[in-house]
Amino acid sequence: MKFTAAFSALFVASASAFAPSTPAFTKSNTALFMSAEGEITPLRIGTRGSPLALAQAYETRERLIEAFPELAEDGALEICVMKTQGDMILDKSLMELGGKGLFTKELDTALLGDEVDICVHSMKDVPTWLPDGTVLPCNFPREDTNDAFIHKDGSVKTIAELPDG
Repeated sequence: MKFTAAFSALFVASASAFAPSTPAFTKSNTALFMSAEGEITPLRIGTRGSPLALAQAYETRERLIEAFPELAEDGALEICVMKTQGDMILDKSLMELGGKGLFTKELDTALLGDEVDICVHSMKDVPTWLPDGTVLPCNFPREDTNDAFIHKDGSVKTIAELPDG
């Protein structure tokens, strides 16, 4: 698979995605999956519903279409938006809930349960250890990491101009 993109994000795929195909699917010379009955099965991209996650998923979609023009066909790609524990529990700190993985666990479960084919995660949300049965086949190149300085009325232009205290 050839994936590239422009956010600090990554794909997580089921390890079986890199194994030989099963008899249920026939191989072809395209990136499209065909069922045994000859129907096109969409490539399902799992993502969260946050603005950043959706931007990364749609960027992934566009990059896949650039690499595999046949994916531009209607129904070839499907973005599957899911809520995660980190999205639903808003009254507790992430550390109280277990830290990393709160924004990826449900997506990884869907991946391992064959509900999606790939997941797009922000690196900041990914735990150090990936769940068994998943692989990290690619990362997007990192964007510019310079921070922005914003002041409420614009009277301060640099950090050095900030008053003491």
